[in-house]
Amino acid sequence: MNKVLVVLFAATLASCTGAKGQTAETKSSRPNIIIVMTDDMGYSDVGFNGSKDITTPEIDQLAKKGTIFTSAYVAHPFCGPSRAGLLAGKYPHEFGSQFNLPANSERTVGTGIPLSEKFISSVLKDSGYHTGIIGKWHLGAVPGYEPKNRGFDEFFGFLGGGHDYFPNEYQPKYENLVKAGNKNIFEYLFPLLRNGKETKETEYITDAFSHDAVRFVKDASKKETPFFLYLAYNAPHTPLQAKAEDLEKFKDIKDKNRRTFAAMVYAVDRGMGELVKALKETNQYDNTLIVFLSDNGGRVDHGANNYPLQGAKGDTYEGGFRVPMFFHWPNHVPAGKHFDYPVSSLDFYPTFAGLAHAAIPKEKQLDGKDIWNDVITGNNPRKGQMIFAMRHRSGFSDVGVRLDQWKATKAYNGPWKLYNINEDISEKNDISKQHPEQLKIMVAGAKKWSEGHEEPLWFDPVELKQVWKDKNMAQFPNTFKID
Repeated sequence: MNKVLVVLFAATLASCTGAKGQTAETKSSRPNIIIVMTDDMGYSDVGFNGSKDITTPEIDQLAKKGTIFTSAYVAHPFCGPSRAGLLAGKYPHEFGSQFNLPANSERTVGTGIPLSEKFISSVLKDSGYHTGIIGKWHLGAVPGYEPKNRGFDEFFGFLGGGHDYFPNEYQPKYENLVKAGNKNIFEYLFPLLRNGKETKETEYITDAFSHDAVRFVKDASKKETPFFLYLAYNAPHTPLQAKAEDLEKFKDIKDKNRRTFAAMVYAVDRGMGELVKALKETNQYDNTLIVFLSDNGGRVDHGANNYPLQGAKGDTYEGGFRVPMFFHWPNHVPAGKHFDYPVSSLDFYPTFAGLAHAAIPKEKQLDGKDIWNDVITGNNPRKGQMIFAMRHRSGFSDVGVRLDQWKATKAYNGPWKLYNINEDISEKNDISKQHPEQLKIMVAGAKKWSEGHEEPLWFDPVELKQVWKDKNMAQFPNTFKID
């Protein structure tokens, strides 16, 4: 029986090392891996992380029976760079992908995440895994950079950064524009793709992705090899579009954006219930590790709630890159526990490779670490090690640094501030004057990290390219100056 590792994005995982070319016996002892990642979900937009108005019973049940990570971070406070960091195991700044690929990048950019970065999907495929991605890609929309070129055997979804949700609405718009000879059609209207070919969808696409995940699990469970599934929902990312029956469940929420957002999250929750049912039907539930997380913080101007964190998507405050996350794997992951030490989505790469007994290429540089044993034993896997975030704005850069109980933040071109984040999760009480040496250590660490950054391969919005040059932003003027 194949084991299964499911990662619900909010997430993290792994251990053990091994080599390519496993025997049938060792393959049977390796977990299947499923990453479930939501898009722009806020820190408290799921019940297990404090939501009072959005009900997520299926997700909450898994979280309750697993380990909840209260200090889980992603590699960037924006969608594309965050996802690139997760799959590449490195901060996106280190391979020129620190900006989102702009809309319709097949025309405006014509490239994707550098092929020199071997994704964890390729490492797992090389070790014998059957691999698939369902949902949002956002890592390259031109030949050579699509999922099939990055270690995925199967792909169903879209290549851009977002998509409309109702086929009966977006498909006629697309077809009319094509008939009119329009060559500049917005990517949110493109047909979904299955293994490179356009497909005509009929379902609300969150449901379509969930149902295809069930199909993938059932098909893959019949194979002799384990599988890796990256279930990358675009919900609850804008546009805010929800099914009428889901909206009805949240009719008591007065704010329209919040009500629609809640309904979109609920659709993801429904899909998680269907996925769990499929795992049970194929006798794989007990051998499944589930890791759930969001790709970045939520947009509070479009219905999300990051309470009690300060900031939102795009920020280096906690609300920008600290996300809801849990692991679930009966008899493997401690049940009913909270893991309060900081972890990063960058840790997935070595952790998954370890669980899969997969060989990481010797030349591959990683910024994460195998955290599996520490998660199991309840120890700090990153004691004395920093986690970074950097977002480039128009003419200046914001930075966030997490180190054990400390958080240093530079935001909106303001001064560096220091917080004891364990006691002050909302970043309200600046204690930099009381602990100046601690702040210096963290700012120096961020500066050293920045020295390994590459020039951006693209900009979003494209106007920032000229600002980047005019302001000499690659040299980080005043970024690491402590007032």
